[in-house]
This record gives sequence, structure tokens and C-alpha cells, in this order.
Amino acid sequence: MTSVWTRRLCHAAAAGVILLFLSSVARFYHPVTGFTVFIGLPEGHDYEVPALRAMPHADGPLGYDGQFYAQLALEPLLRDPSIDRAMDLPPYRARRILFAWTAYLGGLGHPPWILEAYALQNVVAWLLLAWLLCRWVPPSTPRHLALWTACLWTHGLLMSVRLALLDGPSLLLIAAAVALIERQRLLGAAGVLGIAALGRETNLLAAVAMIRRPSDWSSWLKLGAAAALIVLPLLLWQDYLWSIYRSTSLTRQNHFVMPMTTFVDRWRDLVAEASVSGLWSRAGFGLCGIASLTTQAIYLIWRRDLRSPWWRVAAAYAAMMFVLHSVVWDGFPGAVTRVLLPLTIGVNILLAREPGPSFWAWFVAANLLVVPALTVF
Repeated sequence: MTSVWTRRLCHAAAAGVILLFLSSVARFYHPVTGFTVFIGLPEGHDYEVPALRAMPHADGPLGYDGQFYAQLALEPLLRDPSIDRAMDLPPYRARRILFAWTAYLGGLGHPPWILEAYALQNVVAWLLLAWLLCRWVPPSTPRHLALWTACLWTHGLLMSVRLALLDGPSLLLIAAAVALIERQRLLGAAGVLGIAALGRETNLLAAVAMIRRPSDWSSWLKLGAAAALIVLPLLLWQDYLWSIYRSTSLTRQNHFVMPMTTFVDRWRDLVAEASVSGLWSRAGFGLCGIASLTTQAIYLIWRRDLRSPWWRVAAAYAAMMFVLHSVVWDGFPGAVTRVLLPLTIGVNILLAREPGPSFWAWFVAANLLVVPALTVF
């Protein structure tokens, strides 16, 4: 039994984690440009849509992917041809339209507010995820507090906040879908996953959480309806994009390779670099990332639980890890920590049931991603 004082101390620590996050975010506020520094707009204005050029916003020496989706939010139906000049791969970026739409709605259609809404929607997603995670790992015991904190302070999630990317809000939708599945709300979960697919097509991997053996005809019909709800939003949006980009492929270059090839190469390269530069270095952070993700995959094999929706979601993303292209692994630790966020969160939730002292060994090894996360803010 956990004492009242232990629960209170854990709740106070959880409140401290939230306050630390909010204070870290607040440091980036500028009275003129607001929080637009999160978007990652590079210096220079030739590529920007007119609505963006007309308003104050923060620029930096290097741009990142958030710049494309923020500008999509200013033209969410792609009716202005200038939006194509603002993106590196217009059909590919436009396919991931969901969080441009949410920013447009959050900003009430007013360009300066839209930009702020886009910059801050990852912050909102982080806070909502902190609340939703209490369903599985309520921070009222030391173990659950550690798991809850590790989920929220993992590198991929904080990078999604810092660069206003799609991964944090996508994770929130996946977690919401899993919660609905656990409550036997199959059609509701399918609707959430169908919407999530408009944010990032790999979000469809979370549909494995819905797999079950139908027991009768009504179960078959319900499963078919759920499948339709999952794929229909993306198909309808793809059809709309086809009407705009008829001569352009709606796919991007392949981001997948033969199983294990890049994964093994990345391990070898990072070990060699970290042995020279040390663990507290860029290569060391990369090594923490791949070691953490590898541990998570091993844990899924060690503690197989096919009936758990989170196990199935985590396993699907673990399988994807072994076929990812080097472009996803590039960096220290790279985009891979964002792409595989459902794996990290799923394993931490499963660790809540880990018996005995082995919990802490698994916990530390699976959450080395917290180390490079300390440098994000």
C-alpha cells in the first residue's frame, strides 16, 4: 500500500514536471513574434506565402519541417498556388494536412492567430497527453511517477514541441484511440485513427490495436465498418489532392530499406563515434537513442502480451524501426525518436506491470532517451 504522504509527494513532483515544461516553453516567448520561433522558419522570405510575409514572425539560421505545415495552415485547402513554392514536396506535405486544419480552426481563420495556434498545438497536446497518461500510469507511486515523467520527457516528444512537428499531436490521437479500444468503443477508436491518418500516414500502424477475431456476423460487420472509418478520410483527401496535383506523384521517396541493414550500420557507426568523442557528446546522445529503442524492442519480445492494445501498437512500431531508411536515423539521435514515439510510450505503459526489482533495470535501459532530451530546451 502506498501511504498518503507518498502519493502527495508524487503528485507534487508531477506538478513540478508540468511547471518545468511550461516554464521551459515560456522562455521562448517574444513580445513581437510570440512563440513562432518553434516553427523553424529559416531566414529569407522568398519562399513564404504572402500571408506569412505580411506578419511578424521569428526566423532562424536553419529551417525545419514545421515551416511547411505552418504555411499549409494559412492555406488549408491549397487554393493559392503560392503554397507550392513554400514547400519542398507539396503533394507529400499536403497529404499530412490534419494539424494545419486544427491550427486554422484554433486561430479562427485569422493569420497571426493561426501561426500562434500552430506553434503552440504541440504544447496543448503535451498537456493533454500528461492527463491521458494518468489512465495507465497515474503518478501516485514512485514507479508510476518515473514512467509518467519518462513518457513526457522523452526526446522525441520534446523535439516535436520544440520544432512544432506532427509527432506529439499524432501520439495524443493514438493514445486516445487505445483508450477507446480498451473501453470496447471500436467505432469511436476507428474514427480517431481515421482522423489521425490525415496527420501522419504511419499513424495507421496503430490500427493493429483493433485486431480481434470476430465471433459472429455482427462482429464482422462492426469490424468492416471500423476499417472503412479508418481508411475513408485519407482516401477522400487523397482524391482531393489528385484533383490539384494530377501530374505529380502523391508519394515521397522510399523511407524503408531491407530489414536490419540501416539499423545494424547505425549501431556500428555510433559505437565507433562515441568511443572517440565520449558519451556526453552528439554521438553519445545518438547511442543513447538507439540503445533505448533496442531495449524497448527486446522488452516486447521478453514480455509478450498479444491481448494488450499497447503491446500491439508498440510491436508494430518496433517492427518498423528495423526497416527505416538512414534519413530517419540521421542526427543525434535523429528523427527516429519522434517517428517511434508510440513504441516508447507503449513500452513504458507495459512496464507498469513489470514485477520485482527488474522493473528499474528495464526502466533505465528503455528510457535513455531522457538523456538527449535534457538538451532540447
